[in-house]
Amino acid sequence: MSPETHEASPEERAASTEVHEAESPNLDFAGTTPYEDYVQADVLTHLQHLRSDDPGEMVFLVTTQVMELWFTVIVHEWETAAHALRRDDIPVAVAALKRSLRELEALNASWRPLAQLTPGQFNSYRSALGEGSGFQSAMYRRMEFLLGDKSASMLVPHRGAPRVHAELEKALQEPSLYDEVLGLLARRGYAIPASVLERDLAKRYEPSPEVEAVWTELYSGDESGDLARLGETLTDVGELVWRWRNDHLVATRRAMGSKTGTGGSAGVAWLEKRATKNVFPELWTARSHV
Repeated sequence: MSPETHEASPEERAASTEVHEAESPNLDFAGTTPYEDYVQADVLTHLQHLRSDDPGEMVFLVTTQVMELWFTVIVHEWETAAHALRRDDIPVAVAALKRSLRELEALNASWRPLAQLTPGQFNSYRSALGEGSGFQSAMYRRMEFLLGDKSASMLVPHRGAPRVHAELEKALQEPSLYDEVLGLLARRGYAIPASVLERDLAKRYEPSPEVEAVWTELYSGDESGDLARLGETLTDVGELVWRWRNDHLVATRRAMGSKTGTGGSAGVAWLEKRATKNVFPELWTARSHV
């Protein structure tokens, strides 16, 4: 009998039914789905409480919420890296930092839905923001603290939220990611000055000529070494942070020109000042001496 005229036997039909049933997803659950229990999608998709009738407000709000989630993931990665560096575990630190590179790329891509806003489109729902501003984001502030950009005054907006304020105060007092890198270099025998190692951790990190000299020495030697690779990974992080700040600047300039920011800041002028600052500064300046 040819394959074209073969009639399936009862056994073959039963086997085919079993395979089909095995391939079908389970759709019957006693309560909520395991996916919902894990992801909490119903919670996430009902956090959008619009304050205007403008249809563009939804993408602005959701994009901002997505940014907050990426801030949370990146803080987790950088804290993982900082703890690993404290243990002299460079491979774990580098792995976390490299994951954060992909996450920073995704965070930076969040500007795309907002980057084409015209002043008229933004102004149609801007009043709904009131005094709200990304400048007030506690999780973004934790990111900045981990980068060494610290200031006690940045805790002030969060006095009304005790848990958030306590988390930020703890982050302010702890070593930044870069502090942990410099501590590791010192333990490896490099000449990191005591004034850097014993500085007030609650204050903004300031560049040091001695630290610049250490990075110059490292980059003048074996670039395949673990410390040089760590330096390059940190430089990748610094570059993406710089791109984030510049994309923020461009999107804001396009949407509102030189108006005062929603949170009372100088708006574009303030962002321009931020965009000129490099994180991990000596990693950039040392290159001029190699």
